[in-house]
Amino acid sequence: MFKQAVALLFAAGCFAEVYRPGPQVLTFRSAIDDSDQPYALYLPKAFDPSRAYPLVISLHGEGSNHRFNLRQLFGRGKLPRESDADALAYFPPLRDVDFIVACPYARGTMGYRGIPEKDVYDVLADVNRRFRIDEERVYLTGVSMGGGGALWLALTRPDLWAAIAAVCPNPPEGTDDLLPNALDIPFHFFHGEQDPAVPVTVSRTWQKRLLDSGARVEYVEYPGIRHNAWDLAYKDGAIFDWFSKFRRSRFPERVRFVSRAYEYNSAYWVKFDGLTPGTPASIDARFVAANQLEIQTGNLDGFTLTLTGHPRFSTAAAVSLVVDGTRMRARSSGTVSLMRAATGWKQGLYQPPTNGKRPGAEGPISRALDSRHIYVYGTADSPSEDELQRRREVATHAAEWSTPRARLFVSFPVKADKDVTNRDLASANVILFGNKVTNRLIERFAPELPVELNAGAADYGLIFVAPAQGRYVVVSSGLPWWIGADEAKRRGATFMSPPFRILQTFPDYLLFKGSLENVVVEGLFDRNWKLPPEAAARMRETGTVVIR
Repeated sequence: MFKQAVALLFAAGCFAEVYRPGPQVLTFRSAIDDSDQPYALYLPKAFDPSRAYPLVISLHGEGSNHRFNLRQLFGRGKLPRESDADALAYFPPLRDVDFIVACPYARGTMGYRGIPEKDVYDVLADVNRRFRIDEERVYLTGVSMGGGGALWLALTRPDLWAAIAAVCPNPPEGTDDLLPNALDIPFHFFHGEQDPAVPVTVSRTWQKRLLDSGARVEYVEYPGIRHNAWDLAYKDGAIFDWFSKFRRSRFPERVRFVSRAYEYNSAYWVKFDGLTPGTPASIDARFVAANQLEIQTGNLDGFTLTLTGHPRFSTAAAVSLVVDGTRMRARSSGTVSLMRAATGWKQGLYQPPTNGKRPGAEGPISRALDSRHIYVYGTADSPSEDELQRRREVATHAAEWSTPRARLFVSFPVKADKDVTNRDLASANVILFGNKVTNRLIERFAPELPVELNAGAADYGLIFVAPAQGRYVVVSSGLPWWIGADEAKRRGATFMSPPFRILQTFPDYLLFKGSLENVVVEGLFDRNWKLPPEAAARMRETGTVVIR
């Protein structure tokens, strides 16, 4: 027995992962498309695997990648007359800092919402798996597109980060709505005065609004500098000196939090249990004395306070609450849940409707594409070879997210309806093309879907999302959703392919006639995945839509 134990210990030692100090590239396995995704990593010169290290997550800009971003962060960008290819071929000597650094590739030039956002958190998890990380000292920074991504990740999950540095940031749409969430994080902005790509007014405005809201923010503006503020912001690795001043605030006395989605439903000691997806729900909760809180809410139906560990909470006494002006007392062992009733707030855990919008089933359309999914064209009506080829090409075009300008490290399967297996359906959302006559899966899910385009509605296009049998289902019937996208001038990330870029601008449903220039109606389903009355009336007027 002793010899077997020694042999096992020896084998474990032989196969243990050993990491060298300095810059290198690692990969993690993505469950989204079963791919190995890279990220650049830096380990200190005197790296000790038994120590817990602070961690910096750094996000690259448009057209860049993980390797070059690591160089930038240490102030070692391209040398004069050095080509991009030459700069990516090696890592130069970097300043020795007592931090671990991880720079996700995040699929390339794709922004930092959806799948790239998931990649960042997968990198964070992978680094935590491999190394000992001090959770109180995890920092986030980024340049340009990555600076905007840093703001988005910081404000959607503010309790993860100890400090944020945004360099000439280009935030995604909707980020500024989350500004109240910045209350308990220090921010540092850097921008070039003559930046032609991201106007300097972006950082100036963010600084002012953060200061006005009571947040901690510093700002450096570089006279005469264009869209390369990172050369100065990161010079000689100075950003590490700024990060080293801060630790995460785990139990702030005051929490301000805003969210439009169950996906982002918690911060610090507050969790949203009930909200209306797409509508901003808010809370402003603060301790005014030991076991005494004052709370203001907006568009919120239920929330939970997890107070265990907070220095101003004790289980020895009841918790006194003033919620939207109503005084309450609650006995608590550390958790207090409140729900809105007809007469006001009462103690109890809010539960979303079983068949209504809830975590994992809330929309909008793009959420179905944020995780593993399959594009499916129909064969149920035995189409001709030419028609079958046309349908396959439509689904393939939707699945191709890359452009000649931005090649993305992401791939999704395209299948005929007859080839989709039960295993596929158990693990993936489905993007379905056609109608219940042409596509077997649309026919299968039809009883659970809120709307349906008549098979003969040749001049219309309908796209919508709904939950069905434990997954998101997106149905695209009639004309493909990207018809007339250029003329419609819908906003979205310009570096993305038109099918995906346009899809990101859609709510839960959209019906158009002829092209996207002529939208009949678009919007969000209600909490029970039903059309609002006005939208239902406009769809019925066309004579092309069946409403369930």
